[in-house]
Amino acid sequence: MKKQKSAEKHRLQDDLQSDIKAKLQQMKSELKAENEKKQEREKAEQIRKRKEIEKNKSFEELLNESNLDWHQYKK
Repeated sequence: MKKQKSAEKHRLQDDLQSDIKAKLQQMKSELKAENEKKQEREKAEQIRKRKEIEKNKSFEELLNESNLDWHQYKK
């Protein structure tokens, strides 16, 4: 009788551990997916900000950033 009770307890414990392990793995995958979505949103926001800054640049700023050397074309 004692052996059967201890075997039943052991099985119950194994079941609980596997259940907890499964829940933790599910939580891990959910957190990973959430983190990836957050990174994608941040990346999209950075791209949007860069485009907005580029769009609002003045002609002088664009000219200063240009690699063209006007001395080459001056005669």
